Amino acid sequence: MGLFRFIFSKTFLIQLVLAIILVVVLGYATMQWLDYTTNQGDRIEVPNLAELSLSDVETMLKEKDLRYEILDSANFNPDYPRFSVIEQVPKAGKFVKENRKIYLTLNPSGYRKIVIPDLIRRTRRQAEPTLKSLGFEIGEITYKPDIAEDAVLELRHNGELIEAGDELMKTSKIDLVLGDGSGSYGQPVEEDSLETEETNDDQFDF
Repeated sequence: MGLFRFIFSKTFLIQLVLAIILVVVLGYATMQWLDYTTNQGDRIEVPNLAELSLSDVETMLKEKDLRYEILDSANFNPDYPRFSVIEQVPKAGKFVKENRKIYLTLNPSGYRKIVIPDLIRRTRRQAEPTLKSLGFEIGEITYKPDIAEDAVLELRHNGELIEAGDELMKTSKIDLVLGDGSGSYGQPVEEDSLETEETNDDQFDF
């Protein structure tokens, strides 16, 4: 009975209320301390860095107490300035903590170089898809006398002869010189053939 009376006594109820208030105050103070020490309330919006140069990126992120790291260079995109930002992680508009690192992908200085394959004596139907699949463009088509019609005799870029193993920038325009099927091209006449023709001519001399 003594314990029962104490639980319902005024003194116990006052102590219980004070204990509850103390727990609430301590809980609130703890949350505020954690919020302060972890910067939960200081969220920074990630800016849009697309098409910016590294110098501009550094200036903008420094003002916002953010850092950056370059991940890689993507394939050249002509829609973006050279050495500018193509992609970023986290994306623009996201909220991050102070001193967070932003990862960047940059646009390289230009298209990478591609090795020219050996297409001499291949047909036009074989050569064109091969060059296009490598990222080249087909330029002017011209013909020269050759026994094989539409066979590739020469590859040229800006008027200069190119050979297998040479390297050109991706999207370069390559001109094709093809055989027209009318006769031999670039093959000297054999001496035996000339001697045979001369002998035949002598047989008809009177």
